[in-house]
Amino acid sequence: MSSSPPAALRAEIQAASRAAAKPFLSVVMPVHDGAAWIGATLDSLAAEPSDGLEIIIIDSSPTNATSAIVERFLHRPAFRLLRRKDLAPWQSKTNLGVELAAADYVCILHQDDLWLPGRIEATRRWLEDLPEAALHLAPTAIVDRHGRRMGCWNCPLPSDKVLESDFLLERLLVQNFVSVPAPIFRRNAWLACGGMDERLWYTADWDIWAKLAVAGPVIYHEEITTAFRVHGDSLTVTGSRDANEFRSQMQTVLERHLDRLSARSRRRIESAARASISVNVSLAAASAGDLKALLRAACIMLSLGPTGLRRYLRDSRLRERVMCRLRAKLTGAF
Repeated sequence: MSSSPPAALRAEIQAASRAAAKPFLSVVMPVHDGAAWIGATLDSLAAEPSDGLEIIIIDSSPTNATSAIVERFLHRPAFRLLRRKDLAPWQSKTNLGVELAAADYVCILHQDDLWLPGRIEATRRWLEDLPEAALHLAPTAIVDRHGRRMGCWNCPLPSDKVLESDFLLERLLVQNFVSVPAPIFRRNAWLACGGMDERLWYTADWDIWAKLAVAGPVIYHEEITTAFRVHGDSLTVTGSRDANEFRSQMQTVLERHLDRLSARSRRRIESAARASISVNVSLAAASAGDLKALLRAACIMLSLGPTGLRRYLRDSRLRERVMCRLRAKLTGAF
């Protein structure tokens, strides 16, 4: 008589073993009043293979509406919910999530963004090909509030080659072209550089990508495996309405990281980087109804001259950023 356990028991033992094993990827989700979006976001996660996955959802919502949706997914071993009403800023929740993460590699997913089919397969491949990378970058799709695709958010980087830190910072400091849901980063690199600066309510992600850019190898992949949702209630829109604070947030990051560049690199990009901040402020004013700000933005760009303007347009991804939001507004889905 065989002493091996029945098939059903064997499956349970294997499932428990997988759940107890160290995950290969931790997904940190900072959540606040996300009931309108989080169901679709968690559905996109649940559609991917969950073996080796850890999903840490940190909810600071004042009501139970968001957590009630999350609880529908907690029967899956990968999902974990923490209620922390004391941690309202998304940066604070993200830092906590990275500290708690069990995997060596981490990514961030906001409550209104999405994973696309193939995210896990691509991530495994990226990490196997270059496990020592501090940061894996990638483009992301841009979708409207209904999930309809409006375009693509690319990075102005060559693909599938290790990027020199000076080269990456030169481009990144002109404009934050990294969409939060796309990157995969090493947890120890994040912790070593101090994580997100929680004083930067708008540019904390830009700052952390700049810090990780010099923390180890960085590589850019062409595959699109995530989606960034544009809508009128996002922090990108609401936070940019105070022009002085909006400018200050961007200037803080620029001043903090300019000195990381060689003198030659700094001379090459500083004018474009400072112009980019002014253009962003003008575009935010135009979005709020000040149409004269569009003329100011055009004058700022033209003041760079042909070479500076080409650099700015390449690194700022201005056309992609503006056109996708315009399409969403014209279709009434912003």
